[in-house]
Amino acid sequence: MSNTPEGAPAQPPEKVVARLRAHARVLFWPSLALIVASGAVGYFAGRLDEVWEIVLLWSAAAAVLLLLFLLPLAAWLSRRYTITTRRIVIRHGFFVRVRQELLHSRGYDVSVRRSWLQSMFRSGDVRINSALEHPVVLKDVPKADQVQRALSELMDHGQNVVGFRRQQSESVSDETTVWGSR
Repeated sequence: MSNTPEGAPAQPPEKVVARLRAHARVLFWPSLALIVASGAVGYFAGRLDEVWEIVLLWSAAAAVLLLLFLLPLAAWLSRRYTITTRRIVIRHGFFVRVRQELLHSRGYDVSVRRSWLQSMFRSGDVRINSALEHPVVLKDVPKADQVQRALSELMDHGQNVVGFRRQQSESVSDETTVWGSR
């Protein structure tokens, strides 16, 4: 049994349009730190004679690995954006997970802001102003212009579908129902 009024098109299932993260360029320095720490351990491991020196070397390598590689990698992996045909889902956080959704049918303004480095890699910050206190920002997404165009098209389509449904529901109900009387 369908929940849509007669004559209204059935709503298509929600499909994922894109899954995004910040540009992987942010992992350059953590990767470089991993390579340097690995090279230093490889170089000094066979040259040290004292036990305390070897323990200090491996402890320093573990600290560098944790602080300069694993934490930035975990931070990068914990933030993701999913764009579907009906909404934008923003998830971030490592220990405390935060999920925010923004429906295309509500309407919003989309703009792209870029630094010179982001322009070189065709990435940028996609700002979505939906009349909330603060705009939603998809930080440093790859192919920012393409994301902006896709969001604008999805928003236009979402508003057209909602307008059509509203028009259909207004034209279907001609009777006024008075509650409490027969």
